[in-house]
Parts: sequence; structure tokens; C-alpha cells
Amino acid sequence: MRDYDDDRWEPGYDPGPDEDYLIDGVGFADPGGDSALRAETPRNPRNLPCPTCGHPNRLTPLDVKRGYQCNRCADRAERGGY
Repeated sequence: MRDYDDDRWEPGYDPGPDEDYLIDGVGFADPGGDSALRAETPRNPRNLPCPTCGHPNRLTPLDVKRGYQCNRCADRAERGGY
């Protein structure tokens, strides 16, 4: 598995004054919703495929770093495959 920290995410990125709300420098894509995916930003683009279904551009480098899958696959897994 490729390490997505190398050229797509800069660990020294300063998220700014909303630091307490942010996770790993980036907030949620759907704050208050059901998704655990991170928001897309210039430094955290949604440009990676889901490891489960393979659909392109479903995850950000931070999502992959956390071992996440796309919302559709996560919903299916949480509902017993439905």
C-alpha cells in the first residue's frame, strides 16, 4: 500500500483558528452528518479510490490514512450488507 503522506499531504499544515473543531488539520465533509470522511481541501483532495468498491475520487489522503472506505460502502457494512 502506498504511503499517501509523501506528496499529497503536508504534516506541517496549519489549520488556523478552528483547530479544536478540526481533525488532522481538516474538518468533516458533512459536519453533524453520518459520514466520518474528511473535508476536501487543496491540501487534502478527494482524489483516491475506495479500497472496498474501487470507485475513483471517493477518499482524501487523510481518509486513506485512517483506513476509511467511501460512505456507500461504510453504510452497507454498518447495515449488514444491505
